[in-house]
Amino acid sequence: MPTRRQVLNGSFWGVAAISAGSFIPLLAARAATDDPVTHTDAEWRKMLTADQYAVLREAATERPFTSPLLHEERVGAFACAGCDLPLFSSKTKFDSGTGWPSFWAPLDNAVSEKQDTSFGMTRTAIDCRRCVGHIGHVFDDGPKPTGLRYCMNGVALKFVPAAA
Repeated sequence: MPTRRQVLNGSFWGVAAISAGSFIPLLAARAATDDPVTHTDAEWRKMLTADQYAVLREAATERPFTSPLLHEERVGAFACAGCDLPLFSSKTKFDSGTGWPSFWAPLDNAVSEKQDTSFGMTRTAIDCRRCVGHIGHVFDDGPKPTGLRYCMNGVALKFVPAAA
Protein backbone atom coordinates (compact mmCIF):
# COMPACT_ATOMS: atom_id res chain seq x y z
CA MET A 1 0.00 0.00 0.00
CA PRO A 2 1.49 3.39 -0.99
CA THR A 3 2.26 5.94 1.69
CA ARG A 4 0.65 9.38 1.74
CA ARG A 5 3.97 10.90 0.59
CA GLN A 6 4.15 8.51 -2.38
CA VAL A 7 0.58 9.36 -3.41
CA LEU A 8 1.21 13.10 -3.14
CA ASN A 9 4.52 12.83 -4.96
CA GLY A 10 2.87 10.80 -7.73
CA SER A 11 0.06 13.33 -7.98
CA PHE A 12 2.52 16.21 -8.31
CA TRP A 13 4.44 14.48 -11.08
CA GLY A 14 1.21 13.45 -12.79
CA VAL A 15 0.10 17.08 -13.03
CA ALA A 16 3.55 18.04 -14.28
CA ALA A 17 3.33 15.40 -17.01
CA ILE A 18 -0.04 16.65 -18.18
CA SER A 19 1.06 20.28 -18.22
CA ALA A 20 4.50 19.66 -19.71
CA GLY A 21 4.66 16.69 -22.07
CA SER A 22 8.44 16.70 -22.10
CA PHE A 23 8.45 15.68 -18.45
CA ILE A 24 7.11 12.22 -19.35
CA PRO A 25 10.64 10.80 -19.90
CA LEU A 26 11.71 12.49 -16.67
CA LEU A 27 8.79 10.89 -14.86
CA ALA A 28 9.66 7.47 -16.21
CA ALA A 29 13.24 7.93 -15.05
CA ARG A 30 12.08 9.10 -11.62
CA ALA A 31 9.70 6.15 -11.27
CA ALA A 32 12.63 3.78 -11.74
CA THR A 33 14.77 5.43 -9.06
CA ASP A 34 13.76 3.58 -5.93
CA ASP A 35 16.96 1.53 -5.92
CA PRO A 36 20.17 3.17 -4.75
CA VAL A 37 22.82 3.83 -7.38
CA THR A 38 26.20 2.48 -6.42
CA HIS A 39 29.43 2.28 -8.38
CA THR A 40 33.03 1.51 -7.56
CA ASP A 41 35.37 4.44 -7.19
CA ALA A 42 36.89 3.61 -10.58
CA GLU A 43 33.43 3.60 -12.21
CA TRP A 44 32.56 6.99 -10.68
CA ARG A 45 35.86 8.41 -11.97
CA LYS A 46 35.04 7.21 -15.50
CA MET A 47 31.46 8.52 -15.38
CA LEU A 48 32.12 11.97 -13.94
CA THR A 49 34.35 14.88 -14.86
CA ALA A 50 37.16 15.65 -12.42
CA ASP A 51 35.15 18.56 -10.96
CA GLN A 52 31.97 16.49 -10.66
CA TYR A 53 33.89 13.70 -8.94
CA ALA A 54 35.50 16.13 -6.49
CA VAL A 55 32.12 17.58 -5.48
CA LEU A 56 29.83 14.54 -5.67
CA ARG A 57 32.19 11.90 -4.26
CA GLU A 58 34.63 13.94 -2.11
CA ALA A 59 32.32 16.76 -0.89
CA ALA A 60 34.39 19.52 -2.48
CA THR A 61 32.89 22.92 -3.29
CA GLU A 62 33.07 24.53 -6.70
CA ARG A 63 34.28 28.12 -6.96
CA PRO A 64 31.44 30.64 -6.68
CA PHE A 65 30.07 32.31 -9.82
CA THR A 66 31.51 29.59 -12.10
CA SER A 67 28.44 27.44 -12.79
CA PRO A 68 26.44 28.01 -15.99
CA LEU A 69 23.40 26.87 -13.97
CA LEU A 70 23.70 29.95 -11.77
CA HIS A 71 21.79 31.97 -14.38
CA GLU A 72 19.58 29.16 -15.73
CA GLU A 73 16.05 30.58 -15.84
CA ARG A 74 14.16 28.14 -18.08
CA VAL A 75 11.33 25.97 -16.80
CA GLY A 76 12.43 22.45 -15.95
CA ALA A 77 14.17 20.40 -13.31
CA PHE A 78 17.67 20.26 -11.86
CA ALA A 79 18.82 16.63 -11.61
CA CYS A 80 21.79 14.93 -9.99
CA ALA A 81 24.78 14.84 -12.34
CA GLY A 82 25.71 11.46 -10.88
CA CYS A 83 22.48 9.50 -11.27
CA ASP A 84 19.91 11.74 -13.05
CA LEU A 85 17.47 11.85 -10.12
CA PRO A 86 15.42 15.07 -10.32
CA LEU A 87 16.28 17.09 -7.21
CA PHE A 88 14.89 20.62 -7.60
CA SER A 89 12.19 22.30 -9.66
CA SER A 90 13.03 25.52 -11.47
CA LYS A 91 9.98 26.97 -9.70
CA THR A 92 11.94 26.97 -6.41
CA LYS A 93 15.14 28.52 -7.80
CA PHE A 94 16.11 32.04 -6.75
CA ASP A 95 19.12 34.36 -6.97
CA SER A 96 20.72 34.30 -3.53
CA GLY A 97 23.67 36.45 -4.56
CA THR A 98 26.05 33.83 -3.14
CA GLY A 99 27.48 32.59 -6.45
CA TRP A 100 25.88 29.14 -6.35
CA PRO A 101 22.50 27.96 -7.71
CA SER A 102 20.02 28.28 -4.85
CA PHE A 103 16.58 26.83 -4.21
CA TRP A 104 14.06 27.26 -1.41
CA ALA A 105 12.95 23.57 -1.44
CA PRO A 106 13.97 20.24 -2.98
CA LEU A 107 11.56 17.85 -4.64
CA ASP A 108 9.95 15.30 -2.32
CA ASN A 109 12.17 12.36 -1.40
CA ALA A 110 15.03 13.68 -3.54
CA VAL A 111 17.73 14.63 -1.03
CA SER A 112 19.07 13.53 2.32
CA GLU A 113 20.67 15.64 5.04
CA LYS A 114 23.63 15.02 7.31
CA GLN A 115 25.66 17.07 9.75
CA ASP A 116 28.89 18.52 8.33
CA THR A 117 31.47 19.72 10.86
CA SER A 118 34.27 20.47 8.39
CA PHE A 119 36.13 23.79 8.45
CA GLY A 120 35.42 24.34 12.15
CA MET A 121 31.70 24.97 11.72
CA THR A 122 28.50 22.95 11.85
CA ARG A 123 26.38 22.91 8.70
CA THR A 124 23.76 20.67 7.13
CA ALA A 125 25.10 18.92 4.04
CA ILE A 126 22.72 17.89 1.28
CA ASP A 127 23.24 14.65 -0.64
CA CYS A 128 21.36 13.04 -3.49
CA ARG A 129 19.09 10.45 -1.94
CA ARG A 130 19.71 7.97 -4.75
CA CYS A 131 23.51 7.94 -5.24
CA VAL A 132 24.54 9.70 -1.99
CA GLY A 133 26.48 12.28 -4.00
CA HIS A 134 27.26 15.53 -2.17
CA ILE A 135 25.34 18.43 -3.73
CA GLY A 136 25.72 21.33 -1.30
CA HIS A 137 24.39 22.70 1.99
CA VAL A 138 21.14 24.14 3.34
CA PHE A 139 20.94 27.33 5.40
CA ASP A 140 18.08 29.06 7.21
CA ASP A 141 18.45 32.44 5.47
CA GLY A 142 16.31 31.79 2.40
CA PRO A 143 13.10 33.34 1.10
CA LYS A 144 9.49 32.47 1.89
CA PRO A 145 7.72 30.13 1.94
CA THR A 146 10.34 27.88 3.59
CA GLY A 147 12.95 30.38 4.77
CA LEU A 148 15.59 27.91 3.56
CA ARG A 149 18.43 28.34 1.07
CA TYR A 150 19.59 25.15 -0.56
CA CYS A 151 22.97 26.35 -1.81
CA MET A 152 24.00 23.79 -4.43
CA ASN A 153 27.13 23.14 -6.44
CA GLY A 154 26.12 23.61 -10.06
CA VAL A 155 28.68 21.03 -11.20
CA ALA A 156 26.73 18.42 -9.18
CA LEU A 157 23.55 19.22 -11.10
CA LYS A 158 22.31 19.08 -14.66
CA PHE A 159 19.35 20.96 -16.04
CA VAL A 160 16.51 19.14 -17.80
CA PRO A 161 14.33 21.70 -19.62
CA ALA A 162 10.59 21.28 -20.03
CA ALA A 163 9.29 21.43 -23.60
CA ALA A 164 7.35 24.49 -24.63
